[in-house]
Amino acid sequence: MSQAISSICILRLSAIGDVCHAVAAVQAIQRAHPQAKITWVIGKVEAMLLADMPGVEFVIFDKKQGRAAFKQLKAHFKGHKFDVLLHMQVAFRANLAARCIPARVKIGFDKGRSKELHSLVINKRITPQSESHVLEGFQNFARAIGAECGAPTWDMPVSEADKQEACELLQGLERIFVISPAASKAERNWLPERYAALADYAAAQGFSVVLTGGPTELERNLSDAILTHAQCDITNLVGKTKLKTLLCVLAQAQLVLAPDTGPAHMAVTVGTPVIGLYAHSNPKRTGPYLYQDYVVEVYHDNLAAQKGKSAQQLKWGTRLKGRDLMSQISVERVTQMFDQVVKQEQL
Repeated sequence: MSQAISSICILRLSAIGDVCHAVAAVQAIQRAHPQAKITWVIGKVEAMLLADMPGVEFVIFDKKQGRAAFKQLKAHFKGHKFDVLLHMQVAFRANLAARCIPARVKIGFDKGRSKELHSLVINKRITPQSESHVLEGFQNFARAIGAECGAPTWDMPVSEADKQEACELLQGLERIFVISPAASKAERNWLPERYAALADYAAAQGFSVVLTGGPTELERNLSDAILTHAQCDITNLVGKTKLKTLLCVLAQAQLVLAPDTGPAHMAVTVGTPVIGLYAHSNPKRTGPYLYQDYVVEVYHDNLAAQKGKSAQQLKWGTRLKGRDLMSQISVERVTQMFDQVVKQEQL
């Protein structure tokens, strides 16, 4: 399906990392179908990052509104019918949302990745993939309507004002090392004293250390603990940046350290190297796409210990549970990776 497409709807509500992956596919679609009108149904927070993307109309789905969100979506698209819906999310809420979007063709995931009634709201599937990264799955949606997808590229929508705000926050800093320490769940975070140890190590190598994060209690508590343990000067931007400003901060950094969290993938979109810390999810599926060689992980060892099998022997993307898994990542391993990246990237 590649000819005579005039209207395309993208359905990907969340999360920040996933919509970053999706951007590369959507922009590949724009190159393949420059005449097509593209509408993206997206979550409220994610829309803040992608607002003003050229050639894309965003329709916000606010999950906090409950049933009203579905009614609004249905009303918004009343009397409209897309040539194609690219249904890029298998969560139950997203599947219900897909029912509210009229489209001649509704393309969803292959059978191996379908769940929570996904198969009931689509009439075509993408080609199955073996051991693929999330980003590569999204690329297959683009390929399903005739777009060519090689190495991913991103053109993230930021304004001069966003860039200027980041410059002001980082004024006087050179060789910036950003630590974005918080994932969405506390168990996926590294220990604050170990983040602090990396901050001190980076500062000793001549880097300016910057902490970033959102305004949640979890993020503020974690950043406060890091600041307490660290001996070096740290610029604390936790709770002080909008998403677009944060993107510009990451673009000005030389290196980012983060667990499995959205800002790691935001950094990838602007070409900033990322050291990813992984224990609960397979970094080959969800790691920083362009910098998977820089991941420090204990996922595969714990998968063998908990399941007695390798990632290839289990359902791809199997997640692990355990409060203390991240504590298995030592400071020594991360400092060694830090040195490797600095040397390889000539930072």
